[in-house]
Amino acid sequence: MDPTILVIAGVGVCAVTLIGGLGFAAWVTKLKVKHGYPLENMWGMPIHPRRDDETGERLKLVTQENAQLRAELGSVKDRLANVERIVTDSGYRLSHDIERLRDGRENMQ
Repeated sequence: MDPTILVIAGVGVCAVTLIGGLGFAAWVTKLKVKHGYPLENMWGMPIHPRRDDETGERLKLVTQENAQLRAELGSVKDRLANVERIVTDSGYRLSHDIERLRDGRENMQ
């Protein structure tokens, strides 16, 4: 067998192994972040975000805004449910049809 083919095959195997290893490491990191595990530095120590007064205040403001938006979303959902109930109500449909007929009769005269 030609030695250059063996060298090329060896380089190819190394490249595939390296790419596969990097892909596996990225996948493990993604799973850790997704499930809330802390990331680790080069020596295996967890990396924690810095906590200072500004970050705590910003977190408190974002939490309050989130609660306000959730309350507003709840009221919008309630209003939408009421509108859907009114529109699908047969009495509303009947009165809408009567008004449409009245408008058609007025246009004829």
